[in-house]
Amino acid sequence: MVTDCKNCPLRQHDLFQPMSKEEVERTQKFKSGELSVDAGTPILMEGSNAPQIYTALRGMGLRYKIMPDGRRQVVNFIFPGDFIGLQAGLIGEMGHSVEASTHMKLCVFDRKDFFDFFRNSTSRAFDVTWLAASEEHFLGEALATVGQRTALAGVAWALTQLFMRADARNMVQNDTMPLPFRQQDLADALGLSLVHTNKTLARLRERQLANWSDRRLVIHDLEELAKVAEMELNDLRPRPLI
Repeated sequence: MVTDCKNCPLRQHDLFQPMSKEEVERTQKFKSGELSVDAGTPILMEGSNAPQIYTALRGMGLRYKIMPDGRRQVVNFIFPGDFIGLQAGLIGEMGHSVEASTHMKLCVFDRKDFFDFFRNSTSRAFDVTWLAASEEHFLGEALATVGQRTALAGVAWALTQLFMRADARNMVQNDTMPLPFRQQDLADALGLSLVHTNKTLARLRERQLANWSDRRLVIHDLEELAKVAEMELNDLRPRPLI
Protein backbone atom coordinates (compact mmCIF):
# COMPACT_ATOMS: atom_id res chain seq x y z
CA MET A 1 0.00 0.00 0.00
CA VAL A 2 1.19 3.51 -0.79
CA THR A 3 2.01 5.57 2.30
CA ASP A 4 0.04 8.78 2.65
CA CYS A 5 2.27 11.73 3.55
CA LYS A 6 -0.03 12.50 6.49
CA ASN A 7 0.91 9.11 7.96
CA CYS A 8 4.58 9.04 6.98
CA PRO A 9 6.46 7.11 9.71
CA LEU A 10 9.54 9.30 9.24
CA ARG A 11 7.66 12.35 10.53
CA GLN A 12 7.55 10.74 13.98
CA HIS A 13 11.31 11.22 14.42
CA ASP A 14 12.63 14.37 16.07
CA LEU A 15 15.34 14.50 13.37
CA PHE A 16 12.83 15.78 10.83
CA GLN A 17 11.36 19.25 11.08
CA PRO A 18 7.60 19.55 11.61
CA MET A 19 5.56 20.20 8.48
CA SER A 20 2.47 22.35 8.23
CA LYS A 21 -0.74 20.91 6.87
CA GLU A 22 -0.19 22.88 3.64
CA GLU A 23 3.36 21.52 3.26
CA VAL A 24 2.14 17.97 3.74
CA GLU A 25 -0.57 18.49 1.11
CA ARG A 26 1.88 19.99 -1.40
CA THR A 27 4.29 17.11 -0.88
CA GLN A 28 1.47 14.61 -1.33
CA LYS A 29 0.55 16.25 -4.65
CA PHE A 30 4.21 16.20 -5.71
CA LYS A 31 4.52 12.49 -4.88
CA SER A 32 3.64 10.27 -7.84
CA GLY A 33 3.93 6.86 -6.17
CA GLU A 34 6.27 4.42 -4.45
CA LEU A 35 8.91 1.99 -5.66
CA SER A 36 10.20 -1.15 -3.94
CA VAL A 37 13.65 -2.44 -4.89
CA ASP A 38 15.76 -5.37 -3.73
CA ALA A 39 19.29 -5.18 -2.39
CA GLY A 40 21.83 -4.64 -5.19
CA THR A 41 19.35 -2.85 -7.46
CA PRO A 42 20.69 0.30 -9.20
CA ILE A 43 18.36 3.21 -8.47
CA LEU A 44 20.13 5.99 -10.37
CA MET A 45 23.15 5.76 -12.67
CA GLU A 46 25.96 8.28 -13.04
CA GLY A 47 25.44 10.35 -16.19
CA SER A 48 21.78 9.39 -16.50
CA ASN A 49 18.96 11.82 -17.14
CA ALA A 50 16.51 10.14 -14.78
CA PRO A 51 12.83 11.15 -14.97
CA GLN A 52 12.26 10.48 -11.24
CA ILE A 53 13.74 11.61 -7.95
CA TYR A 54 13.18 9.84 -4.64
CA THR A 55 13.03 9.93 -0.87
CA ALA A 56 14.17 6.79 0.95
CA LEU A 57 11.18 5.70 3.03
CA ARG A 58 12.71 2.44 4.27
CA GLY A 59 16.02 0.67 3.79
CA MET A 60 19.61 1.74 3.19
CA GLY A 61 21.81 2.28 0.16
CA LEU A 62 25.01 3.73 -1.31
CA ARG A 63 26.00 6.71 -3.42
CA TYR A 64 29.19 6.10 -5.41
CA LYS A 65 31.29 7.08 -8.42
CA ILE A 66 33.15 4.71 -10.73
CA MET A 67 36.56 5.83 -11.98
CA PRO A 68 37.66 5.14 -15.60
CA ASP A 69 39.90 2.28 -14.41
CA GLY A 70 37.04 0.66 -12.50
CA ARG A 71 37.92 1.85 -9.01
CA ARG A 72 35.02 3.03 -6.89
CA GLN A 73 34.61 5.99 -4.56
CA VAL A 74 31.70 5.73 -2.14
CA VAL A 75 30.32 9.26 -1.75
CA ASN A 76 27.83 8.67 1.06
CA PHE A 77 25.55 6.13 2.72
CA ILE A 78 21.78 6.44 2.33
CA PHE A 79 19.44 6.25 5.33
CA PRO A 80 15.65 6.55 5.59
CA GLY A 81 14.56 10.13 4.95
CA ASP A 82 17.40 10.95 2.56
CA PHE A 83 16.50 12.76 -0.68
CA ILE A 84 17.92 10.99 -3.75
CA GLY A 85 18.48 12.42 -7.21
CA LEU A 86 18.74 16.14 -6.46
CA GLN A 87 21.52 16.54 -9.04
CA ALA A 88 19.33 15.12 -11.79
CA GLY A 89 16.45 17.27 -10.59
CA LEU A 90 18.45 20.49 -10.87
CA ILE A 91 21.07 19.98 -13.59
CA GLY A 92 19.48 17.12 -15.50
CA GLU A 93 22.28 14.58 -15.02
CA MET A 94 23.48 12.45 -12.14
CA GLY A 95 27.09 12.97 -11.03
CA HIS A 96 27.12 9.67 -9.14
CA SER A 97 25.25 6.36 -8.98
CA VAL A 98 22.86 5.14 -6.29
CA GLU A 99 22.33 1.49 -5.35
CA ALA A 100 20.19 -0.26 -2.75
CA SER A 101 22.13 -2.14 -0.06
CA THR A 102 18.97 -3.61 1.48
CA HIS A 103 15.41 -3.94 0.32
CA MET A 104 14.24 -0.35 -0.02
CA LYS A 105 10.94 1.44 -0.40
CA LEU A 106 11.19 4.81 -2.14
CA CYS A 107 8.77 7.69 -2.44
CA VAL A 108 8.77 8.70 -6.12
CA PHE A 109 8.52 12.23 -7.50
CA ASP A 110 8.44 13.23 -11.17
CA ARG A 111 11.34 15.48 -12.09
CA LYS A 112 9.17 17.39 -14.57
CA ASP A 113 7.11 18.66 -11.61
CA PHE A 114 10.16 19.75 -9.60
CA PHE A 115 10.18 23.42 -10.54
CA ASP A 116 6.42 23.76 -10.08
CA PHE A 117 6.94 22.34 -6.61
CA PHE A 118 9.48 25.12 -5.97
CA ARG A 119 7.31 27.81 -7.52
CA ASN A 120 4.27 26.93 -5.45
CA SER A 121 6.07 26.76 -2.09
CA THR A 122 9.02 28.96 -1.17
CA SER A 123 9.39 27.10 2.15
CA ARG A 124 9.76 23.76 0.39
CA ALA A 125 12.22 25.31 -2.08
CA PHE A 126 14.29 26.50 0.89
CA ASP A 127 14.16 22.98 2.32
CA VAL A 128 15.74 21.55 -0.82
CA THR A 129 18.41 24.27 -0.69
CA TRP A 130 19.08 23.35 2.95
CA LEU A 131 19.49 19.69 2.01
CA ALA A 132 21.97 20.62 -0.73
CA ALA A 133 23.98 22.77 1.69
CA SER A 134 23.96 20.00 4.29
CA GLU A 135 25.26 17.50 1.73
CA GLU A 136 28.03 19.94 0.77
CA HIS A 137 29.00 20.29 4.44
CA PHE A 138 29.17 16.52 4.87
CA LEU A 139 31.30 16.10 1.75
CA GLY A 140 33.70 18.69 3.14
CA GLU A 141 34.04 16.67 6.33
CA ALA A 142 34.50 13.48 4.33
CA LEU A 143 37.21 15.09 2.18
CA ALA A 144 39.04 16.29 5.30
CA THR A 145 38.83 12.75 6.65
CA VAL A 146 40.26 11.17 3.51
CA GLY A 147 42.98 13.79 3.22
CA GLN A 148 44.01 14.48 6.81
CA ARG A 149 42.78 11.87 9.31
CA THR A 150 44.76 8.71 9.97
CA ALA A 151 43.16 5.40 9.02
CA LEU A 152 42.21 4.80 12.65
CA ALA A 153 40.67 8.25 13.04
CA GLY A 154 38.96 7.98 9.65
CA VAL A 155 37.29 4.65 10.38
CA ALA A 156 36.27 5.89 13.83
CA TRP A 157 34.81 9.04 12.23
CA ALA A 158 32.80 7.01 9.71
CA LEU A 159 31.42 4.62 12.34
CA THR A 160 30.51 7.53 14.63
CA GLN A 161 28.70 9.31 11.80
CA LEU A 162 26.78 6.18 10.80
CA PHE A 163 25.81 5.45 14.40
CA MET A 164 24.58 8.98 15.03
CA ARG A 165 22.52 8.98 11.85
CA ALA A 166 20.95 5.66 12.81
CA ASP A 167 20.27 6.79 16.38
CA ALA A 168 18.46 9.90 15.14
CA ARG A 169 16.11 7.58 13.23
CA ASN A 170 15.46 5.26 16.20
CA MET A 171 17.47 2.48 14.53
CA VAL A 172 19.70 1.86 17.58
CA GLN A 173 18.79 -0.64 20.29
CA ASN A 174 21.14 -1.62 23.12
CA ASP A 175 24.00 0.30 21.47
CA THR A 176 23.48 -1.77 18.31
CA MET A 177 22.42 -0.69 14.83
CA PRO A 178 21.91 -2.54 11.54
CA LEU A 179 24.87 -1.96 9.21
CA PRO A 180 24.16 -3.87 5.99
CA PHE A 181 27.16 -2.48 4.09
CA ARG A 182 30.36 -4.38 3.31
CA GLN A 183 33.80 -3.56 4.68
CA GLN A 184 34.74 -2.87 1.05
CA ASP A 185 32.10 -0.11 0.99
CA LEU A 186 33.72 1.54 4.01
CA ALA A 187 37.15 1.13 2.45
CA ASP A 188 35.91 2.73 -0.78
CA ALA A 189 34.47 5.64 1.20
CA LEU A 190 37.75 6.33 3.04
CA GLY A 191 40.24 5.62 0.25
CA LEU A 192 41.71 2.64 2.12
CA SER A 193 42.50 -0.89 1.06
CA LEU A 194 40.22 -3.64 2.31
CA VAL A 195 43.10 -5.18 4.29
CA HIS A 196 43.91 -1.86 5.98
CA THR A 197 40.23 -1.29 6.79
CA ASN A 198 39.91 -4.78 8.27
CA LYS A 199 43.00 -4.30 10.46
CA THR A 200 41.76 -0.88 11.61
CA LEU A 201 38.37 -2.28 12.57
CA ALA A 202 40.20 -4.99 14.52
CA ARG A 203 42.11 -2.30 16.46
CA LEU A 204 38.85 -0.59 17.41
CA ARG A 205 37.42 -3.95 18.44
CA GLU A 206 40.50 -4.75 20.56
CA ARG A 207 40.14 -1.38 22.30
CA GLN A 208 36.49 -2.31 23.01
CA LEU A 209 35.18 0.76 21.21
CA ALA A 210 33.27 -0.74 18.29
CA ASN A 211 32.48 -4.15 16.84
CA TRP A 212 31.10 -4.63 13.31
CA SER A 213 30.06 -8.16 12.41
CA ASP A 214 27.08 -10.03 10.97
CA ARG A 215 25.70 -6.81 9.43
CA ARG A 216 25.39 -5.14 12.83
CA LEU A 217 27.49 -2.41 14.44
CA VAL A 218 27.87 -2.26 18.22
CA ILE A 219 29.35 0.91 19.74
CA HIS A 220 30.65 0.27 23.25
CA ASP A 221 31.90 3.80 24.01
CA LEU A 222 30.68 6.51 21.64
CA GLU A 223 32.45 9.36 23.42
CA GLU A 224 35.82 7.62 23.30
CA LEU A 225 35.25 6.62 19.68
CA ALA A 226 34.58 10.27 18.85
CA LYS A 227 37.86 11.24 20.54
CA VAL A 228 39.71 8.74 18.37
CA ALA A 229 37.89 10.24 15.37
CA GLU A 230 39.11 13.73 16.36
CA MET A 231 35.55 15.05 16.35
CA GLU A 232 33.05 16.48 18.80
CA LEU A 233 29.75 14.81 19.48
CA ASN A 234 26.86 17.11 18.64
CA ASP A 235 23.20 16.29 18.14
CA LEU A 236 22.21 16.25 14.50
CA ARG A 237 20.31 19.34 13.44
CA PRO A 238 16.63 18.87 12.65
CA ARG A 239 16.36 18.59 8.89
CA PRO A 240 13.61 18.97 6.28
CA LEU A 241 11.79 15.94 4.95
CA ILE A 242 10.73 15.92 1.31
